[in-house]
Amino acid sequence: MVDDSPARLPAHKWLELSAVRLLVAIADAGSVSAGARMIGMAQSNSSRAMATLERRLGYPLLNRSTRGSQLTTEGVLTVEWAREILDATDRFAAGAAALASPADTELVVGASMTVAEYLVPGWLSTFRHECKDVQTTLRINNSRRVIEGVRSGELALGFIETPDVPGDVHSIRIMTDHLTVVVSPEHPWAARTEPLTHEVLASTPLIEREDGSGTRAALDATIGTERARPIAELNSNSAICLSVMAGLGPAVLSNLTVQGALRAGRLLQVPITGPRLERDLRCIWFGVRRPVGAAGRLLDIALKTAPAS
Repeated sequence: MVDDSPARLPAHKWLELSAVRLLVAIADAGSVSAGARMIGMAQSNSSRAMATLERRLGYPLLNRSTRGSQLTTEGVLTVEWAREILDATDRFAAGAAALASPADTELVVGASMTVAEYLVPGWLSTFRHECKDVQTTLRINNSRRVIEGVRSGELALGFIETPDVPGDVHSIRIMTDHLTVVVSPEHPWAARTEPLTHEVLASTPLIEREDGSGTRAALDATIGTERARPIAELNSNSAICLSVMAGLGPAVLSNLTVQGALRAGRLLQVPITGPRLERDLRCIWFGVRRPVGAAGRLLDIALKTAPAS
């Protein structure tokens, strides 16, 4: 057994939390490269970290082949111990934060446009009834900016619509949001008898949200980024709805956004073939594995009261 193995050194001398976190990420993501991306570690560093951890443990954690890397039997067991280490570390961090600030008096959260308009108000109303002493602030922006706010520590929680969730933040799915192709009643697509294909949608100029929005990222992820140039780029769902009603062109928007206009007949839904246009609405946070205090309570409310999907 090598000199820096656990049999010869106390754990604090050789065990690195970054390697423990990487091991768990590999188990969750299914490969070394995906695990490294999940925690924001460079591929070269991840390979070196795993090799060092295996050497210090004295047994292999991964079976490596040209088809990828799989956990060994010992690796599967070690992952469960690693999860306990990370949970204990996060409990320590959360407890220390609670002692440093005994009571939450302010909660600042961010939300992208669709979530902020149609879901967050109800969550905050319920939260306000339960946590009357906590002052809440909601900052509305597109998904990219919300992610930046969570990373910087400006936001305790972020509610986003993009499929592009970075690996250095924690996230949990709140619900699945379905996207709908909508046109005005006078648009030629309103008289279509055949569903649209993804190819037709991709080749048609649309009224779209700005770059960085979750709606646009979800559309890119489903039908590709090689699409026709937008007719217009607008930074609010309401502005897009009004533009579609005015006959400017078609758009792809969240069902949450267009339900009222569809019921009133001011917009019409155009059926589409192929994979469904949808995206997960997620809550993200930085640091601890699970939010505590006021942030944790708001997250629980969102999970319990979000519409079924």
